[in-house]
Amino acid sequence: MSDQDTGTDALLARARSVYTPVDPSEAARELATGEALLVDIRPEAQRREHGEIAGALVVERNVLEWRFDPAGAWRLPQAGAAARVIVLCQQGYASSLAAANLVALGVTRATDVAGGYEAWRAAGLPTTP
Repeated sequence: MSDQDTGTDALLARARSVYTPVDPSEAARELATGEALLVDIRPEAQRREHGEIAGALVVERNVLEWRFDPAGAWRLPQAGAAARVIVLCQQGYASSLAAANLVALGVTRATDVAGGYEAWRAAGLPTTP
């Protein structure tokens, strides 16, 4: 393996190659119309410090795959292979890896918010303290 094939930048590029990230406005539209589940994977401390998004489903990162595995015993009722799942983290890095994992599990319409919660706020989209 070359240096270009390793490291976090390469890992993120590979993850993002299996889905198309959405911008915050598109994620907000899909959430508002019920077309998608917006899943906030940030830890509770980050949500407390920075705020939350009304209507987002909170599933912390450490249990995400178990809650969305289409064939899993611990799957959430909203989860399934056909679900449109938009993952959100603070800056759009952890959510990229998470979205790629969901695609690998069979949630083929999974994606993430480019830039994460920070991009959501920068776009002037609503948040709650």
